[in-house]
Amino acid sequence: MKMTRALALIAVAAMPAMAQAADIDGAALSVLWGVPFAGILLSIALMPLFAPAFWHHHFGKVAAAWSLAFLIPFAITFGPTAAGASFVHALVAEYIPFVILLTALFTVAGGIYIRGNLHGSPGLNTAILAIGAVLASFMGTTGASMLLIRPLIRANDNRKHMAHVVVFFIFIVSNAGGSLTPLGDPPLFLGFLKGVTFFWTVSHILPETLFLVGVLLVLFYFLDSWYFRRSGEVRREDPTPDTVGKERIGFEGKGNFVLLLAVVVLVLMSGIWKSDVQWVIAGAHVGLPGLVRDVGLIVVTLLSLKLTPRPVHEKNQFSWGPMQEVAKLFAGIFLTIIPVIAMLKAGVNGPFGAIVSAVTRPDGSPDPAMYFWASGVLSSFLDNAPTYLVFFNTAGGDAQVLMTTLAPTLAAISAGSVFMGANTYIGNAPNMMVKAIAEDRGVRMPSFFGYMAWSVCVLVPLFIIMTFIWFR
Repeated sequence: MKMTRALALIAVAAMPAMAQAADIDGAALSVLWGVPFAGILLSIALMPLFAPAFWHHHFGKVAAAWSLAFLIPFAITFGPTAAGASFVHALVAEYIPFVILLTALFTVAGGIYIRGNLHGSPGLNTAILAIGAVLASFMGTTGASMLLIRPLIRANDNRKHMAHVVVFFIFIVSNAGGSLTPLGDPPLFLGFLKGVTFFWTVSHILPETLFLVGVLLVLFYFLDSWYFRRSGEVRREDPTPDTVGKERIGFEGKGNFVLLLAVVVLVLMSGIWKSDVQWVIAGAHVGLPGLVRDVGLIVVTLLSLKLTPRPVHEKNQFSWGPMQEVAKLFAGIFLTIIPVIAMLKAGVNGPFGAIVSAVTRPDGSPDPAMYFWASGVLSSFLDNAPTYLVFFNTAGGDAQVLMTTLAPTLAAISAGSVFMGANTYIGNAPNMMVKAIAEDRGVRMPSFFGYMAWSVCVLVPLFIIMTFIWFR
């Protein structure tokens, strides 16, 4: 899934792709092995719509049921050893680092309170989205999202219509803004580990990023202005006390900025530091850099909880509900996606061979437009990090060649993997976290398909325009 994305999925830095540890031959699998993955996605999409009360109380059990629907038949068919290896690899090498990183970012960002009575005018909202877009490439889409979503919601807490504000926040801050450096989004970090230079992305997809972010900001400003001018838009008096409005804008919990920097350093270190020291846990390899990173992130989380004054958490209405929801749902996603990634990695010989073949022109040269859409569409529903690697390797896998001779192809893969994570709630990890926080604050967010209606109407036309301008 891609939602194992934002600085969030940079947690995969210590390991390659999900299905590798268990040596699953994707070419030998039937597409039916993808049913549990499709089932959990449909559950996320439909159950909050048709059975909201049941879903609210039992979403963790639903995720567990779909996980067992994959693991039990897999153990019967391929043996307990293969099933155990797949489970342990997904848990140790992928899921635990992912949750540790998300928890650290969630906790540290939740310990920073932006003081002052912000009023959610179209100008202020647009400025917050623009700042978030810049921050996302330097502190990751997850870090920027967790830092800014709470003050944005608080600034608009007396507005009647808020869902569109959060939707565009997901478009811009949780996805498009993280496209310029390896720190921004996990696919780019994996490219960095494969040999793509740190500043290659900013030098090759900066125009695409500026176009996408710029147009989205303009569209948002006019849409928010239209809502703002409507009669009855301000549904009540601003709930923030008047005394707060007299305070200058500032920050409480400033020590968490240092801890946020520590998170970025730890993640970057785990990708740059090379070490032969590693441990094998039931077939899953745990390297020293990854272990140091995860221990460091746990220490950062505990320090944040220890040092952040209780009033800061209270003002932020900090709670573990959104983190618990993401952790439970992604546990199921990380497990059920195993055979899907294996089938994709099988290339033209696998069940999804038609998708892999579609990115090559008749003369054998890569088609950037098809790479853009193939990597993007799959990243909308799958983990964009391994999806990026699949198409990176399909295009040859040589970073030097991809950065030079095939630069348009690598740019297309990078842009598709990052930009189109905004197409669905599950396209990128911060998408669902932002949704959960917004709903926890009382914002009525669109359903799964309601959100996709927004992305199809707003994002897809922009992606089509980008295809004709940059990826022909």
